[in-house]
Amino acid sequence: MVMSRVWNVGRSHNIKIENSSFERVEEFKYLGTTITNQNSIQEEIKSRLKSGNACYYAMQNLLSSSVLPKNLKIKIYSTIILPVVLYGCETWLLTLSNECGLRMFKNWVMRRMFVPKWNRGVEKLQNEELNDLYFSSNIVRVIKSRMGWVGHVACMGERRGIYRVLVGKPEGKRPLRRTMHRWEDNI
Repeated sequence: MVMSRVWNVGRSHNIKIENSSFERVEEFKYLGTTITNQNSIQEEIKSRLKSGNACYYAMQNLLSSSVLPKNLKIKIYSTIILPVVLYGCETWLLTLSNECGLRMFKNWVMRRMFVPKWNRGVEKLQNEELNDLYFSSNIVRVIKSRMGWVGHVACMGERRGIYRVLVGKPEGKRPLRRTMHRWEDNI
């Protein structure tokens, strides 16, 4: 994969190393994370939400049961569903629309777990009431707290490779247009 600001740079050429030929692609999955040539995280977040949705539906009978206590349902959510959604979130660039989508997913799961099916359309709980009743953590706050490793990296010496990656500046200039939101701005 070639990462460039120019959209179709080298699109038609394959990479040849010794006797092997590798196709150039616009995106690929590596360790469960989708990496794109435009460094867009939107597709990755959508993919994570789909995986969390599938995880919820796999456990739907358990989570919608009236036999389980509420605190046990929250523990199941935070130990099984939430890690599926938040895998690799330390590298995400959160925009307001991404944060909104993540909050909507969390509230959707909470409503499915705690509000009876026959009562979902009649009396809709507000999001704040839902959070207060069931003491669930804010999903965006959880993501931002996971970015704490940056402080540890910042304390490392200049000889460490990861420190150089964190503070390094790429060569060249940014294109003339509206400045894009950067991962660094989240921190």
